[in-house]
Amino acid sequence: MTALALSLVGAYGVYLVYTALAFGWRGLGVSPAVSSAVARRRRRVELEQWLAQAGLDGVRPSQFFAAVGLIFVVAVALAFALLGAILPALAVGGFAATYPAVSYRARRRRRRQTTAEAWPRMIEEMALLTGSLGRSIPQALFEVGARGPVEMRPAFSAAHREWMLTTDFARTVGVLKARLADVTADVACETLLVAQEIGGADLERRLAALVDDRAADVQGRKDALAEQAGVRFARKFVLIVPAGMALAGLSIGNGRAAFQTAAGQVAALVAVLVVVGCWLWSGRIMRLPDEERVFG
Repeated sequence: MTALALSLVGAYGVYLVYTALAFGWRGLGVSPAVSSAVARRRRRVELEQWLAQAGLDGVRPSQFFAAVGLIFVVAVALAFALLGAILPALAVGGFAATYPAVSYRARRRRRRQTTAEAWPRMIEEMALLTGSLGRSIPQALFEVGARGPVEMRPAFSAAHREWMLTTDFARTVGVLKARLADVTADVACETLLVAQEIGGADLERRLAALVDDRAADVQGRKDALAEQAGVRFARKFVLIVPAGMALAGLSIGNGRAAFQTAAGQVAALVAVLVVVGCWLWSGRIMRLPDEERVFG
């Protein structure tokens, strides 16, 4: 057994020496690790994009985490005052701290649904303006955006301002894509950018095909959400029923004192974790897949 262990250690040492000389790898891992600074930057960009999709592109990640921390502290204090037990209070606080993320995700879903439903009409209008009415592509884009949904107008205003300052359509659509952070916006902007840069008489046909594709996607998601409506309503009882039973137990006999015992705290902690696990699992299996941004 010792000989085998020494052989494995020796072989791994040879591997480290070879990869250091041949590839310039450093460290004890089997492959070069991604720089922590690069990883942090990537996570920050993903979070900023997530906030932008929720219509909160003015909110910094530090503000988001500050809200999470504040809700955690307040929820722990309230749960401890109610139950008099620290373990269940910490579990309740941890679950309550997910509220900003859940709230922003719901807002993001509603905003993306609104924009997804609006894009087919907006693309049809752009095709009409650039075709029959002879508008330039940037002019058609900004006219349509000014009449679009309220949630989308700030992004179009920022893009229009960029166009007025630079007259660089590539930078303009880059601003629009960054502010909207939406798959359909990416595709529509890239289609318009290509038409603006290289021209072509088939822009109307391309936009018509894009309208058909987006309309089919919107209808499919509407059908899926309609079929899930009853299940989503029933999911709320995963939280309501256990919370109601716990509150009722506090008012019966020495219910509050039972939570303060070691066994009571462990039982309450396990119950909270089970409820939270069921809530998260049920939400995960009902989540509709998001389209990946290719031109983001």
